[in-house]
Amino acid sequence: MAAGKPLLKVENAGIRFGGLKAVSGVTLELRQGELAGLIGPNGAGKTTFFNLLTGVYVPTEGSISLVGEKLNGLAPYKITKKGISRTFQNIRLFSDMTVLDNVKVAYHSLAKHSILSSIFRFPSHFKGEMEMEEKAIEFLKIFKLDHVRYEKAKNLPYGQQRRLEIARALAAKPKLLLLDEPAAGMNPQETEDLMNLIALIREKFELTILLIEHDMNLVMGVCERIYVLDHGQLIAEGTPEQIRNNPKVIEAYLGEEVS
Repeated sequence: MAAGKPLLKVENAGIRFGGLKAVSGVTLELRQGELAGLIGPNGAGKTTFFNLLTGVYVPTEGSISLVGEKLNGLAPYKITKKGISRTFQNIRLFSDMTVLDNVKVAYHSLAKHSILSSIFRFPSHFKGEMEMEEKAIEFLKIFKLDHVRYEKAKNLPYGQQRRLEIARALAAKPKLLLLDEPAAGMNPQETEDLMNLIALIREKFELTILLIEHDMNLVMGVCERIYVLDHGQLIAEGTPEQIRNNPKVIEAYLGEEVS
């Protein structure tokens, strides 16, 4: 898929915690339809950067905009409505809810029927609920989870829980999907399946995807462009081949200067 118009624009963004600069001066741009990776050693600031993009943290410097609209200071739920969804390094499903209800939760944020209709059980409420359930089931079919729709999320195998979390994030109809270490804890076969799934959803939903990942085979296998963070700063950007041979990247990972 060819990259389109600019979607996400980050200019000199950063955040301080007291006197500590967790992320500093990060500038990057993602275009519509792009599949990019964000890598770096442990503690480099990758998840902190995701938290800046999603409103968990408010930047203390710089700006973040989506389709030209500034996001600085917006609450996380408002940023979700603007078009950014994410998954987490540690799976955050509603464990005691069914697989189906986990996906329906995301659709509720887009519901057209009013709170009043839900309280008084107007026909519009039941119509809206039925439409959401039908959409959620169709969604689960894409992720091969429809056969376990009534299982509690906590009873699913680990790989299926990861797929469910991605399905829930996509149900919010994002323009930009952020995946935080989606392959964490997966075996090689599950990781290969995940690579295929990421490629599928990117094509099917015409999404822009930015993923954090430590599994270099996955990153190099699916990403067209890669950004590298180290000590909260962007030290490299390029194609997988360029990043693989970049002396600064090698030094950051190996802890020694490359001559």
